[in-house]
Amino acid sequence: MTGVILLDKPEGITSFWAAAQLRRVCGEKKIGHTGTLDPMASGLLPVLLGGATKFADLLPSHDKAYRATFLLGAETDTLDITGRVVRQRYVAVNASDVERALAAFRGRITQIPPMYSALSQNGVRLYALARQGIEVERSAREVEIYRLELTQTDDVKGAYTIDVQCSAGTYIRSLVSDLGEALGCGAVLTALRRTEANGLSVKDAHTLDGLRALSPQELSACVLPVDAVLADYPAVTVTEKQSVRFRNGGALDLARVRGADADGLYRVYDPQGTFLGLGTRSAEQNELAVRRLLIER
Repeated sequence: MTGVILLDKPEGITSFWAAAQLRRVCGEKKIGHTGTLDPMASGLLPVLLGGATKFADLLPSHDKAYRATFLLGAETDTLDITGRVVRQRYVAVNASDVERALAAFRGRITQIPPMYSALSQNGVRLYALARQGIEVERSAREVEIYRLELTQTDDVKGAYTIDVQCSAGTYIRSLVSDLGEALGCGAVLTALRRTEANGLSVKDAHTLDGLRALSPQELSACVLPVDAVLADYPAVTVTEKQSVRFRNGGALDLARVRGADADGLYRVYDPQGTFLGLGTRSAEQNELAVRRLLIER
């Protein structure tokens, strides 16, 4: 089975465990997920199956979207509700204050990655250091917040929900923590749901239980073609002879390839519209060379 299944990961499990469960459902040994979700987070987790896993490192870096709920007045070592409370503060703000504070976080901002993250320093994951009580200096990163809206408010409990559309690499836990600091009372993430990733929506995703209940034919219908997550790359259609050469690993003469007008990666299709793989266009080499072939499993 080759392709992509959009999984709606539930809260409380790791992305690795979710993918492992899907392996059993599909009966496919070769499987891998894109864009790890924290155990406390739910939502869209694209999972690559079979030959599609060969394209994992070539997926375009897409923007993402989340729905996040946070609580004012508390701070934890993980920046979310699963961590140890390190500080509690008095809350004297309301929804109007939160709305005004959000303005400073729209557009390009800088974030310091949290210690409880999968980033590596000197070959060691930051979360591994954090679990040992070790905190190291991290460099600030620039990210972009395209949309940031307050969607639910509860001034009595100090609980609020925001919808966020952001660039890849944005830490929502850090965004919430920084917002709490700007409000002067601290904040901690209590729930997180990813609604968009890799140009795809959670509206089209399937739950594990739902997939388990499907027949083999129904399950196959849930598998998207691998080029569905490669749509950011422009497409070229080659001739029958060129498709044979490309399938065999041969580079194509640029003068004979229509539509490859700029250097970079291209989705390559045969005359019947079958996706063959990704090719790299190089004016210097005057060729469209094979970058990655799709091998059906």
